Amino acid sequence: MSQQNYTLEHINDYWIGRFQAMACPCEILIVTEDQLIANQAVAITYDEAKRIEHKFSRYRNDNIIHQINNAQGKTIHVDDETANLLEFANQCYELSDGLFDITSGVLREIWKFDGSDKIPGQTHIDNIKSRIGWNKVTWQRPLLTLQNEMEIDLGGLGKEYAVDQCAKLIAEYTTASALVNFGGDIVVTGPRNKNQPWIIGVDDPDKTGENAIGQVQLMRGGLATSGDARRYLLKDGVRYSHILNPKTGWPVLDAPHSVTVIANTCLEAGMLSTFAMLQGKDAEMFLEAQQVKFWCQR
Repeated sequence: MSQQNYTLEHINDYWIGRFQAMACPCEILIVTEDQLIANQAVAITYDEAKRIEHKFSRYRNDNIIHQINNAQGKTIHVDDETANLLEFANQCYELSDGLFDITSGVLREIWKFDGSDKIPGQTHIDNIKSRIGWNKVTWQRPLLTLQNEMEIDLGGLGKEYAVDQCAKLIAEYTTASALVNFGGDIVVTGPRNKNQPWIIGVDDPDKTGENAIGQVQLMRGGLATSGDARRYLLKDGVRYSHILNPKTGWPVLDAPHSVTVIANTCLEAGMLSTFAMLQGKDAEMFLEAQQVKFWCQR
């Protein structure tokens, strides 16, 4: 691949590579003096991010997601990687009592979280709800059958999965410590020089991208944030989060502005932060029961 797809800069004791993928800014920080190692680590990350984006984006018409969503009731045989993600999505559905549902993406057809006051009518919501429900899907690995007009959307898993995969590939390539950051979803492969932690800011949802409400010291593991800082509706003084309840078709009431969770992997952290948002006013109680480190901003 060519250098033009990403930038590489040396800062203090690390290199930082930057590129765009999955509709967000991506960064790789790697602690090494060797530019060749840094360059190759960023190249590996870029290629893997683009591969996953290409394979699982619902915006493309040449991948497995398009094939599944346009099968019109026919059974699709999926590959192992896709099957693993569907297995994880199935676990999320069961663990969340149906609140985490990869078939609920069709709600985007009527909910446009652009900061306006345009709330869809109940009739439109009811019509869409008939196309939602992982329990309506026939899934027996590796065979998947969706009812006609139903879709799956792995957007709630894809970025976190990509971060984990990229970190894994970097760790296989070099022992140098690295931090992979895709739009605030983060994995650290190990401590920095002299066994020092990575210092990560927790984003302030009221001034997202500009201010931090705290700092995390991370030696190894994943961090993910869910929130409505950029995507919401506001009508009659009520703020509607883009976190939707697939059972009602409506935004979750009393959800935090943002939830940040630390876990062993980015995928696990993302799952827990999303689950917490889906709990609404009980988000903190849910996370305390999971015994994980977290931040909730109301």
